[in-house]
This record gives sequence, structure tokens and C-alpha cells, in this order.
Amino acid sequence: MTKVLVVEDDADNMELVLEIIDAMGFTAHGAVDGIEAIKKSEKEFYDLIIMDIMLPGMDGIETTRAIKKRPEYRNVPVIALTALAMKGDKERLLGAGFECYISKPIDVHDFSKRMEKYAR
Repeated sequence: MTKVLVVEDDADNMELVLEIIDAMGFTAHGAVDGIEAIKKSEKEFYDLIIMDIMLPGMDGIETTRAIKKRPEYRNVPVIALTALAMKGDKERLLGAGFECYISKPIDVHDFSKRMEKYAR
């Protein structure tokens, strides 16, 4: 079964993403900031990570780099889920190691298609 870690500090966005993932038949766990995400990824292995970028404290880019430093996570896809939509943001995030960029607000159909693509 595919296990997904969702890192999102907005409660409404977290609830929506967890509901979509659950409806797809995947197991999902949530983290509200980078520190919690790192701790959860150390205790359990996730097949896919959905990462908000604008997080309190450690941002999503720093959090992703910290998680991907560990050998078991080097090839795990991380999807950026963000409200950043200025020119160059997508390219910057893809260049920082994210496999995919999804902008907020979430389009449920598009989000589900991308989840299917990156889930193992």
C-alpha cells in the first residue's frame, strides 16, 4: 500500500488533501511543519511526499533537502503544493529537487492524476 506524507500548515488544505488521498486508497499521514515532517520520515518510510513550501520555521525546500539527504529517500518523489505562482517559481522549485509542482487552490481532478503518476 502506498504511504503518503502530507506536509501542510493550513488545516483546510490538509483536510482536503488527506480526503483525496484516502479516496484513492492510499494511506496518508499529516505533518504541520518541517520539523514534524522530518521526525515522521525518520520513524516511518513514505513512498510519496506532498510538501507545502510556505511553512512556519523551516520552509518546504529546506525540509525536502533534509529528508532527501537520507539514502532511503533519495528516489522518493516530492510534490510541491504551493500558493507560489509568480513567474519563475515553478522552475525554481523543480530545480530544488521537487518532481512536480501543484499550485493552490487545488484542482481535485488534476491533483488525483498527478498522485497516480507519482505513487508507487
